[in-house]
Amino acid sequence: MRRYEAVLLDVDGTLIDSNDAHARAWCDAFAACDREVPYSRIRMLIGMGGDALVEHLTGLPRDSRDTKKLQHAHAEHFKREVPELAPIVGARQLVLHLLREGYRFAVATSSGADQLSLLLEAAGVADLCELRTTADDVDAAKPEPDVIRAAIHELGVDCSRAVLIGDTPYDIEAATRAGVETIGFTSGGFSKESLGGAIAVFEGPADLVASWARSPLA
Repeated sequence: MRRYEAVLLDVDGTLIDSNDAHARAWCDAFAACDREVPYSRIRMLIGMGGDALVEHLTGLPRDSRDTKKLQHAHAEHFKREVPELAPIVGARQLVLHLLREGYRFAVATSSGADQLSLLLEAAGVADLCELRTTADDVDAAKPEPDVIRAAIHELGVDCSRAVLIGDTPYDIEAATRAGVETIGFTSGGFSKESLGGAIAVFEGPADLVASWARSPLA
């Protein structure tokens, strides 16, 4: 019997090389709102939902008007980055391999629905990813567990029979709080050590497919 029935897929840093672009967009957003926040501080928080990132860096309440203004500014700046983004090597290959292996899967991301559509197109997997759970579907994004729980509900599986593939410590935290295990990728710029809560860590989609026989998905 296979260990899992279903797979949850993160997108940023997992299927598309976008984490640095998000950090640049946040820098621009803070600057546009007269707040100077170093890129290095922002970069280590990429993977969090925007409201949580703003609260962590500024102390602003997640539902405040200023937070929403910063999130809007980030979204506008990030849109300009999207045309230059590239898929992580092996992204489409991984999704196709999940289909061939008979896995049910759903996207589970802290991005909003509109932004997610752009990202999946840029990653070359939009036609393969029908089930999508985004920050727009829940009250709180990662590292809160809401997105993971919503995706599990959408798939109709027990949390013990699903695994998340993600690239940040916030993916792991959200999944753990939802009772779901995580396979980590270092393709998002986080070290193997910082992904220590994952049950296995690979360099990215291509590495997981190449190492499939010894992976938790075999």
